[in-house]
Amino acid sequence: MPSSADTLETGFAPHRPDRADLYRAAGVFDDRPLWAPLADRAATDPDRPAVTDAATGFTLTYRELLATADRRAAGFIGAGLKPGERVVLQLHNSVEFAATAFGLLRAGIVPVMALPAHRITEIAHLAAGSGARAYLCDDVRGGYDYRGLAADLRDRVPSVEHVFVNGDPGVFAPLPDADARPPVTVDPDLPALFLVSGGTTGLPKLIARTHNDYAFNAATSATVAELTADDVYLAALPAAHNFPLCCPGLLGMIAAGGRTVFTQDPSPDSAFDVVERYRVTVTALVPALAQLWCAATEWEPADISSLRLLQVGGSKLAAPDAAAIDAAMGPVVQQVFGMAEGLICYTRADDPRDLVHVSQGLPMSPLDEVRIVDDAGRPVPDGEEGELQVRGPYTIRGYYRAPEHNLRSFTDDGFYSSGDLVRRLPSGHLAVTGRIKDTIVRAGENVAADDVEEHLLAHPRIAHTAVVGLPDDALGELICAVVVPGRDGTAPSLPDVRAFLSERGLASFKLPDRLHTVDALPVTSVGKIDKSALRSRLAGASQAR
Repeated sequence: MPSSADTLETGFAPHRPDRADLYRAAGVFDDRPLWAPLADRAATDPDRPAVTDAATGFTLTYRELLATADRRAAGFIGAGLKPGERVVLQLHNSVEFAATAFGLLRAGIVPVMALPAHRITEIAHLAAGSGARAYLCDDVRGGYDYRGLAADLRDRVPSVEHVFVNGDPGVFAPLPDADARPPVTVDPDLPALFLVSGGTTGLPKLIARTHNDYAFNAATSATVAELTADDVYLAALPAAHNFPLCCPGLLGMIAAGGRTVFTQDPSPDSAFDVVERYRVTVTALVPALAQLWCAATEWEPADISSLRLLQVGGSKLAAPDAAAIDAAMGPVVQQVFGMAEGLICYTRADDPRDLVHVSQGLPMSPLDEVRIVDDAGRPVPDGEEGELQVRGPYTIRGYYRAPEHNLRSFTDDGFYSSGDLVRRLPSGHLAVTGRIKDTIVRAGENVAADDVEEHLLAHPRIAHTAVVGLPDDALGELICAVVVPGRDGTAPSLPDVRAFLSERGLASFKLPDRLHTVDALPVTSVGKIDKSALRSRLAGASQAR
């Protein structure tokens, strides 16, 4: 295993010793590996169902999940991977995702949790940034062949020596399986896995979550959600996301001893049947899906009365939508606001429903330090809008190998500057009011405008561009590309632009929904593109070109 000093040199920022001592004294860090709750449950409840694929009914008990993970761990080590090395994990929601993720943890190998929608641009960036030695993927899903991406990745990132495929491996290797070996001893203060930032500037950044901080994240989230071994959690969002992975998600359910059911189709016509079949009690959705589920209660015949908790996060759920969901499905809404970088806020079961509808919750831990500041970094009075800054036991101290971003994103006293605009209500709950960073939140996915702009400028018929978010009732925001045509004066069409960006390997959720052509972009007095003016100009536009 690399030492803490070795890891520091490669860009990981641990807690300062005094704060780590504080968290240990408070009982926050238990100094056990992230996979320890799975081993605990396999010992105490070996025959209880742990994970299930909704499409096939394939299920592993806790004993079987641990044994499968151990065989997978032995296979990775037998293939030449070593503890402390990184691999990019890109699997769809499935029992195989759970078994492989736990297999990597048991081997001490650190997964980078890529999303199914990521394409070669993002995957190559994550592999190079993490120094990944392997890439793990499905064969073909949704008509997309990830093996082609794997071949491209091997050409672009020399550190990627191994490719393992779930399904038909083609020219690569299948996911490995070997006689189980004892799990590797890990340092609980070093990274267990890497989450991927939503991307506020450029390509996604790597977020190192340690065994200690992520185990606390899972266990505390499970407590707030009041999970028990009788709960059934539906993983409807991509399981590599922080939200369905650990808030409380799969890891929280493992800690509670409940069952996680995986689906790749969160639409109500499919998911409602899954809720009925497995008597699902808890799930997590982004606002657009929650609105769709709410509407579908009018026509879907499936019985979803088992659902007691519908977590909604990823972007702000408007108060009228929260009230409508409660009216249609019972008092089930829990607003969730947080970030892969750390802080998670939840509304509570005993909160008044009108407070649940208008707020995004309280920090989950009393050790979360929250301050709300103005443009000059001065704290604002309660009730006034400001930027949210946070420090705490499960909030990172820096992005991995990103010193320039860290200078902008972290204060001298160790607070993470989130870029979120919030107000603190008299109850202490936070109400999210907007963003100060140039980020578009579309269907719960954060899209960095400058990432899309950089790719658009490579188009031969685009001279200048600005990408902005426009309000949308269903998706939260739409991605709107405003372009100035090149020398011939003819701009590409929206389908042309989307095809161009797809060919460049940009994730599908980053593709523009609208395209507007202008002769020139508005600028501020200092010559910067005036995106506020653009949004105002486009607010009444109803038709994209």
